[in-house]
Amino acid sequence: MKLRAMVLIAVLLIMLLSACTINRPVCATSNPLGEKVGVFSQSSYLGFPPMANNTAAIAKAAANGGITKISTVDYNVTWMIFIVKYDTIVTGN
Repeated sequence: MKLRAMVLIAVLLIMLLSACTINRPVCATSNPLGEKVGVFSQSSYLGFPPMANNTAAIAKAAANGGITKISTVDYNVTWMIFIVKYDTIVTGN
């Protein structure tokens, strides 16, 4: 009986601490690859979508990094059990 409880607790801990991350390129421009990086993050809890923002995610990420000429845009999604984190990553000058 104790062994079953230990195995069940171990499985639950593994499920709670596990995460899956997917990184997808969105676009690239002909601008040279810059040294600046800007990130805009949003989170979703318990399956509810993140609150809508007034600024587009790419524009907000560029503003966060002080970027005026965008080189690349990547989209990163991290799934945890009850939380999903969305990151828009912009590089440029």
